[in-house]
Amino acid sequence: MCGRFAMDKDTDDLIREFVASGGDFRDWRPSYNIAPTDLVPVVREWEHDHTVTREVDGATWGLAPAWAAGAQAAPAGSKTNARRPAPINARLETVATNGMFRAAFTSWRCIVPMTGYYEWEDLPDGKQPHFIHGDGVLAAAGLYAGRQEHDGTWSHSMAVITREARDASGDIHDRMPAFLTRDAWDEWLRPGKVADPGALLDLLDRSSLTVAGNIRSHPVSRRVNNARVPDEEKRDPELIDPLL
Repeated sequence: MCGRFAMDKDTDDLIREFVASGGDFRDWRPSYNIAPTDLVPVVREWEHDHTVTREVDGATWGLAPAWAAGAQAAPAGSKTNARRPAPINARLETVATNGMFRAAFTSWRCIVPMTGYYEWEDLPDGKQPHFIHGDGVLAAAGLYAGRQEHDGTWSHSMAVITREARDASGDIHDRMPAFLTRDAWDEWLRPGKVADPGALLDLLDRSSLTVAGNIRSHPVSRRVNNARVPDEEKRDPELIDPLL
């Protein structure tokens, strides 16, 4: 699964990386310990009057479709789920058919930029986090949902698509995010209903396998284990440094 990740780029960096406009998400600051319910940057496309716009927007981690009233992601470290949980991950194997995700997969896909993500190894003295990363920004395949608030504004939520681990996390955990190669970004983000879900699933499968071959892992500080800390602590880049 993917239950914690890092994103060390600011909004302007992401706009340049993904050739996007700014959207309304200019308050983002890099974080090295992103947890469920956090607001994070996502890249999405939408169409109006035959014009397609690619934006970097903010979305809460935990997919909460408008029809799932009251859905809320469980905070990191929580022992209980909300009454209507907002899932943080969607399985590649069932994302096109599962009722929770089917509509979003068909029409509302996004990219979740990551510097890398964390998985934990069970050791006799406790859980040891490992940081799993590539050579630059990783583009995780995501789903998003929009919800109109009482004041008329729109908010977004998202989930990360995962698959069987084929990267450096395989010895630590059996799932990994499904990542996109750069040449798959346009097809994944293209707005409008998908005509052939099977072809899109095949694209994601092939793309994620390619990215997995270039991913590495190293153990990091156990300070990562606690996500309920002030934002200033989450912004410490030493959280992803290899242990000496």
